[in-house]
Amino acid sequence: MKATDIAALRLVNQHLAGTRLKTPKDLVHWMGAVQAQDHAMVQWALGVRLPDVTAEAVQMALQRGEILRTHVLRPTWHLVAAEDIGWLLALTAPHIRPLLAAHQRKLDLTESTFSQSRRVMENALSGGQHLTRQELTAEFGKANLPTDEGRATLLLMGAELDGFLCSGPARGNKQTYALLAERVRPTETLPREEALARLARRYFASHGPATVRDFAWWSGLPAADARKGVAGLGPEFVSGTVEGKTHWWAGSLSGPEAGGGTVFLLPAFDEFLISYRDRSASLAAGSQSRVITVNGIFRPVVVVDGQVAGTWKRTVKRGTAGLETDLFGPATPATRERIEKAATAWGRFWNGHPEVQ
Repeated sequence: MKATDIAALRLVNQHLAGTRLKTPKDLVHWMGAVQAQDHAMVQWALGVRLPDVTAEAVQMALQRGEILRTHVLRPTWHLVAAEDIGWLLALTAPHIRPLLAAHQRKLDLTESTFSQSRRVMENALSGGQHLTRQELTAEFGKANLPTDEGRATLLLMGAELDGFLCSGPARGNKQTYALLAERVRPTETLPREEALARLARRYFASHGPATVRDFAWWSGLPAADARKGVAGLGPEFVSGTVEGKTHWWAGSLSGPEAGGGTVFLLPAFDEFLISYRDRSASLAAGSQSRVITVNGIFRPVVVVDGQVAGTWKRTVKRGTAGLETDLFGPATPATRERIEKAATAWGRFWNGHPEVQ
């Protein structure tokens, strides 16, 4: 197996190079979780993988609670299928909470403070109510709870990790919170070993080929737990070695051939890059600083034949939304034509007609 094989298979398994899935819920369930701190970009992360789906369809899946935006892997936002939220939080939250503990102590956020905030949220949200972050922060203030210096953020995140709070339906362009118990039907619980194996199967089926280290990075689980998960993969998963590193994936080695002309405009923080500890299969070392900033921001990228070939950004000129690319090297006329086609798909997703520069 070569690095180009890894990139090609990832395009297939992440449902970029062809998909049999039809809905945002199906895709998020397949992926396990999708990083989502940039709300507009994560909508396109689904759209680029579901050619017949529009932004409106993604937003409706969020409105209906089929998919949720919450803190479930590492201390950052992710989309997760509602049916997976219970067992996934039970598995990952115990490893996220310690990452927040020192900051909570520094801000004097005690267990009593968190308990009081839960009562405030329950009173404010019970009966199917949905409030914005600003509105819940105001409710905390009425109860004399501290909200400055990021305290409100930690109170809300703690409630998410406890399975108490989750995303509610949007109100205009503002996100809301809801009580998880009211938003989602009771979900299954799993023994820890079974949950580890299930998450590993989801990851290596949807993100493979990948290493145990990649899985530990993506999931936020300790390396020992990641190894236990891999031990439970089952016979449908295979492995191969590249540069001394063992990679796992589901099924046979088959993907789009290198040089096959695939072009994708992927959003910021897309799973194609961010879900791996080692991104060298698709991102050359010399290009990393142009894609990932010093403070960890992942820019939107142009991917040609599985390799990051440039970045792109949305523009607005004279009231018209457009798309501007910054390629790292010369592009053939055929590649430029495919970029135009990809930009048209992006515009169609947002119900517009972008101009590519």
